[in-house]
Amino acid sequence: MREEPGGVDRLTPVLRPVRAGNGFEEALEQILQVVRLGLVPEGGRLPAERDLAERLGISRVTLREVLKVLQDQGLLESRRGRYGGTFVLPRAADPGGQDALRRRVAEVDVEDVLRFREVLEVGAAGLCAAHGLGGERAARLREALDRTHDAPLAEYRRLDTMLHLTLAELCGSPTLAAQYAAVRATLNDLLDCIPLLVRNLEHSQRQHAALVEAVLDGDVDGAREMMREHCGGTAALLRGFLT
Repeated sequence: MREEPGGVDRLTPVLRPVRAGNGFEEALEQILQVVRLGLVPEGGRLPAERDLAERLGISRVTLREVLKVLQDQGLLESRRGRYGGTFVLPRAADPGGQDALRRRVAEVDVEDVLRFREVLEVGAAGLCAAHGLGGERAARLREALDRTHDAPLAEYRRLDTMLHLTLAELCGSPTLAAQYAAVRATLNDLLDCIPLLVRNLEHSQRQHAALVEAVLDGDVDGAREMMREHCGGTAALLRGFLT
């Protein structure tokens, strides 16, 4: 599976070790790219789990969670036995789903949205940490975080949005907050086009908690870096599913 005749490994340009902070999301993005680019043809078999995990730099447990998501989306199929493995399903097995996604985001410059979102959110996190949040303002941020804990899937995206909007509002720049509200609306349109993944939500919650603590501790660099990492995880999922 690694090489074609002549020793060419067609997966090398896509599969690479992921960064520790967003391993699940970036691994999902890369395998989606393999499927969508046709680097493994329909009906073809992906490399063995051990090989994939080594190339991505993740555990086999994380890899299996990634593959399970893609199986649930009708993109891959797992087969047992001597000739088993993980196979790419024909596009017809995904009835209209990808066409619907592409129609939904056809007029959106995904990369521009992701870049602008990161600039605004990293800036807001840094400003909040630098200025310090105390009393009622700190309580508002903690309350917004607490509401996302154990939120039902149907409510999670709304409560996640409220947490991020709260951080933007508390940064002290009404202009930034207004710009963020606009870009978040577009971001949510994109997020509505992809599945809610429990593993990703759990990961996001850990990042949210670390972010809030950094902000409230006045750790400017830590807050900015955690927000950058958090935005990167979302970006990886959106690129994987939508581009």
